[in-house]
Amino acid sequence: MDYYIKIASVNKAKEDIDHINSLLGFINLVPERLGKGGVARFMTKLLGCIRIITWMKRGDVLHLQYPMKKFYYLACLCAHAKGAKVVTLIHDLGAFRRHKLTPEQENKRLSKTDFLIVHNQTMKEYLIKQGYKGGIHNLEIFDYLSSRKTSSYNKTGKNWKIVYAGNLGKWRNEFLYKIDMFANDWALDLYGKGFLQEEYKGEKLTYHGYMNSDDFIGSIKADFGLVWDGDSENECRGDWGEYLKINNPHKTSFYIRAGIPVIVWSKAAMAPFVKEANIGVVVDTLYDIDKILNNMTEEEYQAKKQAALDMSRLLNDGYYIKEGYNNAHKYIGN
Repeated sequence: MDYYIKIASVNKAKEDIDHINSLLGFINLVPERLGKGGVARFMTKLLGCIRIITWMKRGDVLHLQYPMKKFYYLACLCAHAKGAKVVTLIHDLGAFRRHKLTPEQENKRLSKTDFLIVHNQTMKEYLIKQGYKGGIHNLEIFDYLSSRKTSSYNKTGKNWKIVYAGNLGKWRNEFLYKIDMFANDWALDLYGKGFLQEEYKGEKLTYHGYMNSDDFIGSIKADFGLVWDGDSENECRGDWGEYLKINNPHKTSFYIRAGIPVIVWSKAAMAPFVKEANIGVVVDTLYDIDKILNNMTEEEYQAKKQAALDMSRLLNDGYYIKEGYNNAHKYIGN
């Protein structure tokens, strides 16, 4: 029997995994939240851990999403005490994202699971190098669930339309204010919160404000979605740039679910997958976009567009996490 501890998060990636787990018939160990506030959240998760002891038995499988504040170690301990196995999907690594853990501390935590589902080959190799010895699976890309059909838009004309969506705080997206330096034959449509429109003086960017994700998927008119972070047009640098070298940004899944091919940094951990699946292009710098798009034939673009549309259907079906679960069950023997 498969069990899980429902995260009940506003985080879209975690929310989708909860939903897929439910559709697969996994049993949620966590009751509806016992009120509001920190104490209620604590008691809810604690009761979930108690139910591991009272509900699970030898041969069962517990599915966890990491990081899981405070209770990850306890949940693994309780499951193993009952003779059950633990499968963990990683969303973020604390040693990279917020530097709250050392790599050694994080490896000690993750060593409590029997099987890890990681973002990509780079993350897999990193964790093995840190000493992880259990089963491990490369997710490749996060699934993305939506009730909306993708927009029927397809490219017309010579000029290219690129979209950038998400948290637009300047501390993370300063390159946006420099777009007129490197965008000649393309323009950028911007969606999200935090863009300081009064500080942008150029003509290549149009700010549309916030649009919810389902409406974006169903109506967006764009030829590519840009995945980039930081203050530089030459590289993704700083903490966010370093994280892109090991992390799969959920923004990539968002664009692909909308049927839009992507543009990603060549040093990003997702770059090999993007090239292999033909769902976009990789660039060393943002200055490269003009040349790459100008040299792209209509047939080449339509192949990438179709690949994105095909993958969109897979993401909406939870294909990639299901593959991870299948490999986990093969590894642990049930």
